[in-house]
Amino acid sequence: MPLIRSLTASGFRVIVITQFDGYEKKIAHEVDHIYPLFISRKGVNLFVDMVTLIDLIKKLADIKPDILLLFTIKPVIYGSIAARVMSIRHMAMITGLGTVFISQNWITIAVKYLYKFSLKKASAVFFQNTDDKELFLTNSLVDASVCKLTPGSGIELDKFQFSNFPKESNTTFLLIARMLRDKGVVEFVEAARRLKKLYPKTNFQLLGPLDVKNRTAISRTQMNNWVEEGIIEYLGETDDVSPFIKDSSCVVLPSYREGTSRVLLEAAAMGRPIVTSDVPGCKEVVEDNKNGFLCKAKDTFDLTEKLQKMILLPYDKKVKMGILGRKKVEDEFDSSIVCKIYQDAVIDVIL
Repeated sequence: MPLIRSLTASGFRVIVITQFDGYEKKIAHEVDHIYPLFISRKGVNLFVDMVTLIDLIKKLADIKPDILLLFTIKPVIYGSIAARVMSIRHMAMITGLGTVFISQNWITIAVKYLYKFSLKKASAVFFQNTDDKELFLTNSLVDASVCKLTPGSGIELDKFQFSNFPKESNTTFLLIARMLRDKGVVEFVEAARRLKKLYPKTNFQLLGPLDVKNRTAISRTQMNNWVEEGIIEYLGETDDVSPFIKDSSCVVLPSYREGTSRVLLEAAAMGRPIVTSDVPGCKEVVEDNKNGFLCKAKDTFDLTEKLQKMILLPYDKKVKMGILGRKKVEDEFDSSIVCKIYQDAVIDVIL
């Protein structure tokens, strides 16, 4: 939305194509028009994906855009192919590589081929971290001449305002994500199980949607079992994470890989220390021992150690970590920085 608002304010006419899920009603007044997109978020089904491609081609034929901006894996791949068919200039935003690049299998090979084919005519390809960019270049999936970097998707600093650290007696750890194994949810729960024995008053909270259409999704049954065991609190899902971050002592994301984690940017903006994995998309937000701690991905023991380190950290050190996190996002991740990068690229392509 910050990019859409920035483009609109500069005189561009913005049209959105997206899967309707209820949120389109909240932004309809801010765009020229919204078209529904037929797309499956789960796995690779060539028949279903071909329907998505055809749907995109038909809509582009009707809209006839000057330039097409594409976000997330399937829209980037099939949108780029549709743009090639229709001879429309297009830019792709690689906001994360998803599950297929974490586990190497035949789907990974297929997706790499699709990226390579679809991105051949892209005017620009944006990456949110250098690791993703280098992976694409090493695998010859994209030409170096069109590659650009952005500091994530940016953060609206006026929306996620700094909040004073809570006057706490007990530490509250909060993990915000879609409830997927790839987000490190299982490792977080196991670490909570171990630390609860040592620090029974410490709180471990999960916030985010369950039953996600993803093969690594956590089931509702599994979540209920964890809650009944007394290990964690499941807070459900929300449109506004700010109150939950405000009430937390530390935001945790032991993810296996991200583009640039928006949750971590939001946590840092609000002045909360972070514990996260030392992986692409997470490590960019945290300077180890300054505004948080980095842990090894898929390593319950190391995560447990870093969470315990946070529990034992003096109150004033936690406060300082939060302040340093806020300064980092102000200096590096302000949404206005990202919007300018995108908008300058749009103008360059059109002109």
